[in-house]
Amino acid sequence: MKIFVVNAGSSSLKYQLIDMDNEQVLAKGLCERIGVTGAISHKAADGREYKAETPMPTHSEAFEAVVYAMVNSKAKVIDSFDEIAAIGHRIVQGGAIFKGSCLVNDKVLSDISDLGAMAPLHNPAHVLAIKACIKTFGDKIPQVVVFDTSFHQTMPAKAYMYALPYEYYEKYGVRKYGAHGTSHRFVSDRVAVLENKDKKDLKIITCHLGNGCSITAIKDGKCIDTSMGFTPLDGFMMGTRSGTIDPSALTYIAEKENLSAADINNICNKKSGMLGISGVSNDNRDIAAAAESGNERAKLATDMQRYQILKFVGQYIAAMNGVDAIAFTGGIGENDPELREYVCENLAFLGVKIDKDLNKLRGKEVKISTDESGVDIFVIPTNEELAIARDTLEIVSKL
Repeated sequence: MKIFVVNAGSSSLKYQLIDMDNEQVLAKGLCERIGVTGAISHKAADGREYKAETPMPTHSEAFEAVVYAMVNSKAKVIDSFDEIAAIGHRIVQGGAIFKGSCLVNDKVLSDISDLGAMAPLHNPAHVLAIKACIKTFGDKIPQVVVFDTSFHQTMPAKAYMYALPYEYYEKYGVRKYGAHGTSHRFVSDRVAVLENKDKKDLKIITCHLGNGCSITAIKDGKCIDTSMGFTPLDGFMMGTRSGTIDPSALTYIAEKENLSAADINNICNKKSGMLGISGVSNDNRDIAAAAESGNERAKLATDMQRYQILKFVGQYIAAMNGVDAIAFTGGIGENDPELREYVCENLAFLGVKIDKDLNKLRGKEVKISTDESGVDIFVIPTNEELAIARDTLEIVSKL
């Protein structure tokens, strides 16, 4: 069975075609500049590529370009879209409504749209993509939505509630929802496999570290807390996001600079974090190079991020009354041995010991802790697309 996985943004559309008989990726690609000029970059598993600039005023034209790439181009991988059994969509915000993945229908689409205020850069684009899929393929191919937030719906109220007047939760649903749940679920499931144990018997901390970052505590197979909050701005500092900050610091700056709420939101989301502190870049590789050349602000940004990550790991160890395994994933988590070593060295009080040679590996699944370590430490490349495809397969197989 072939599953088509879609991750749509407001002006982009990433996709993969996965053969679920062996979970192999047959092709992957990206449509960019939707609504402007339009371009597609497509690659088959055997290395054949197809690239083209083509008008994409909406997501519908983007899907038409994808169909051509997969069916008719020099990098074709199928003879017809009829070979595709289902389409799985990544959805960022499911609020408290969606506890798990589900089939698309009018009510589901309406609910995803209504949640757009909590993910204005994502949910509206997801809705556009789903509607474009229906327009392009009709209703003959079932569509499934997989939510980044659903894995975190097991958090207890003491973890997800904010100490604000309760009426704001009742009226507007203001609470912690988390993000990256699909990644945290995939990685924690993989930890259980590597540990040869039931996930219900483990206390796991998963560290999804990229341009956007979050850390999740998973006890007895369920998320009990996560670092991102009402939006993906919360938690620790990221590429351009500030992470948790005293709200009074923001109102103080707003008054001094005569800034609106929208201005402050833009600063915290797009001008802060590693970029704001270093003044160099939001990319850890650029910041590391600058720090090595003597840039003190770049070094400060690195020190701050690592310290904040360590604190969240420590919080969750306390919240779970221990930890059996810690896993690093994401572009930074998989490729920054120095960060991993810093965190592990500061967990020596738990008996954490790592093999520094194994820790030097980048982007590979590996257990970097030694046999004597009091906690197992893993590097596990995440695969959100495969997790989406698995959910989609499970749901459509019951139809």
